[in-house]
Amino acid sequence: MRSLLLLAHGSRRDASNDEVRGLATAVAARMDGRYDRVACAFLELAEPSIGEAIDREVAAGCDEVICLPYFLSAGRHVSEDIPGLIEAARERHPQARIRLERYLGAQNRLADLIAEVVP
Repeated sequence: MRSLLLLAHGSRRDASNDEVRGLATAVAARMDGRYDRVACAFLELAEPSIGEAIDREVAAGCDEVICLPYFLSAGRHVSEDIPGLIEAARERHPQARIRLERYLGAQNRLADLIAEVVP
C-alpha cells in the first residue's frame, strides 16, 4: 500500500489546521488511485505529529510513505527538522520506504499555478 502525507507546520488556530486536513481530503479525491491513503501531519501545535502519522500509515499496512512538506520556503523546519523526523521514522520502520519529497515551494509547477490564479 502507498500513502501520501502532507506535512504542515501546525497552528494554535484550529481553523488553520482544519484547512490542511481539508486539503488532504481534496488531494485524496484527485489521486485517481495513485495512493491508497492520503493524510496530513503537523510539525508542532497540532495532531497528529509527523512521527505519529508515519507510524500510523505503516501500522495500517503502507509499505511506501511519501512525505510532501507543505511549506513555501526552505527554512530550518524544511532543511533540518523534517529531514531529522523522516530519518528517525526510517530507523523505526526499516521495512517501509519513507520518501521525503521537495517542499511545495520548490516544485516547478508552483510558478505556473500562481500565474494561473492571478488575474
